[in-house]
Amino acid sequence: MKKFLSATVGLVALGIAAPASAADMAVKAPPPAPLPVLYNWTGFYIGANGGGGWSHKCWDVTSFRVPVAPFGEGCHDANGGVVGGQVGYRWQMQNWVFGLEAQGDWADLKGSNVSRFIPAWTNNSKIEAFGLFTGQIGYAWNNVLWYVKGGAAVTDDKFRGTVTTSGALFDSANETRWGGAIGTGVEYGFAPNWSVAVEYDHLFMGNRSITATSTGVLAGIPAGSPFRTDSIRQDVDLVTARINYHFNWGGPLVARY
Repeated sequence: MKKFLSATVGLVALGIAAPASAADMAVKAPPPAPLPVLYNWTGFYIGANGGGGWSHKCWDVTSFRVPVAPFGEGCHDANGGVVGGQVGYRWQMQNWVFGLEAQGDWADLKGSNVSRFIPAWTNNSKIEAFGLFTGQIGYAWNNVLWYVKGGAAVTDDKFRGTVTTSGALFDSANETRWGGAIGTGVEYGFAPNWSVAVEYDHLFMGNRSITATSTGVLAGIPAGSPFRTDSIRQDVDLVTARINYHFNWGGPLVARY
C-alpha cells in the first residue's frame, strides 16, 4: 500500500512538472533588433554641375597713357550661367566626413558700366571659366550630408573697353586671377553610387592692377600699345546643382555597438 501511494504521488508530481517544463521550453527570447544601416560616403567620386553666378567688379583708373590720380570709373555686376564638373575623394569617420575636391567650370558671366572717368567709353568684363581646389568637412545623417568647403580659386577674366555710342572695341586685357573660396552645400544620396547636391560658393578674387592695350581704333594710339591701367576689384558668387557618381561603393556602413 505504501509503495502504491508513493508511486501515485510521484506520478502526480511528474504530471504537474511536465506542463511547466513544456511551458518553459515554448517561450523563446525575441530575436535581436536589426542594426541600423548607414549610407557610406567614403571613396572617390566624379560628377557634373550647373547653375548661375554673379561677379561684382569695381574699376579705378590709375594711368591713362600717363599716371593719373586714382579715379573711380564705377562698378557693375557680371551675371550668367556656369556648367562644369568635379572630382574628389571623401572618407567617413562615424558621422564626420572629410574630403578633397577639384572643380572646373565654363562660365558666361558678363556685365558692363559706362565709365565715370570718361563717359564716352564703357567698361566690359567677362568670366569665361573658373576652377576651385578645396578641402571639405561635413556631418552626415545617414544619406544626407551637410558640408563646408574652402581653398583656392582661379578665374579666367576678359576686360574690354568699348565706345559707348558705337560699341567699337578700343582696348582689351586678359587675366588669370587667383584668389580664395569658401562654400557650403547639402548632398543627398538617393541610391547606391549616386547623390545630388545644391551648393553655394563665394570667391574672394581681390584687387589687381590691369593694363589694357589699344586695338588701334582711337586715332593716334597704335595697336598693341598700353592704353590705360585700372585697379579692378572682383568677387564672385555661385549657386549650382550637382550630381555625383561614387566609385568606391562597398555597400552600406552598418552601425556597431
